Amino acid sequence: MKDFLLITQIVTALVVIFLVTIQTKGTGLGRSFGQSGSISFKRRGIEKLIFKSTFLFSGLFLLASILRILI
Repeated sequence: MKDFLLITQIVTALVVIFLVTIQTKGTGLGRSFGQSGSISFKRRGIEKLIFKSTFLFSGLFLLASILRILI
């Protein structure tokens, strides 16, 4: 069980690192690909998915860490 939780921690940590690094601070994902003309403060489409996925995988990492300590 501890091996499974360790693997889960490693995978979720890598996913969280990837998701955080592809998020662009303040400008959004569109700015990274050259769409600098539009200014929007709402997350839409892929940005919203990345934002929610970051919280999901962070929660999974936290849960796996707590379970690994308790078991």
